Amino acid sequence: MTDQPGPQHLAPTWYLDSDDVRLADFARRAAGEGSERERAIRLYLAVRDEVIYDPYGVVLEPFQFKASTTLARRKGFCVTKSGLMAAAARAIGIPARVGYADVKNHLTTERLRKRMGTDVFAFHGYAELFLGGKWVKATPVFNIELCRRFRVLPLEFDGESDSIFHPFDADGRRHMEYVNFRGAYDDLPFEEIRRTFYEIYPYMRSDAAPEQADFAADAAREAAAA
Repeated sequence: MTDQPGPQHLAPTWYLDSDDVRLADFARRAAGEGSERERAIRLYLAVRDEVIYDPYGVVLEPFQFKASTTLARRKGFCVTKSGLMAAAARAIGIPARVGYADVKNHLTTERLRKRMGTDVFAFHGYAELFLGGKWVKATPVFNIELCRRFRVLPLEFDGESDSIFHPFDADGRRHMEYVNFRGAYDDLPFEEIRRTFYEIYPYMRSDAAPEQADFAADAAREAAAA
């Protein structure tokens, strides 16, 4: 993979389906007019705040990881929201790809910690956009309302510097640690993600229905009790 974008960074894929009509309409509406950087920032805010973060409802089926599916549900987790960001950027002519890292999330909920059996989130997703002659990381994952409940500073994006999670929350507590960067991909690597999730989180192999609890409500309760 080179540092320069290629045609694949503007092309739709099955997962990053930037040619979906509703997704393209969403991207154009959210981005509006202006410079490429200004449009990218507005698109970032739309994906961050109009699509709710929900790690409880992860279903390891290919269709659930399509960008258009995430937009239609208006819910997603880091992998799917970042995929939506990359697809939407491509839809408005901004070269984009997806990137992943393994992180320690110290402010997850007790319910999710028990299900996962760890505070390590493998394949934490973000998008990379080619702006101003360089690749810039953008992480439109935690919507602003959830940040307020969790007492986490909302993650901003200026279109010029990398936007990855803050190491501390609004109260100075440890929030997120990046322990291993897996790198960037031209398309969402679903099979690799599923294989890794099955290895690290055995509960995901179960046929049980996905968790239906309210992640935001759990976050607010735990933040209030801290």
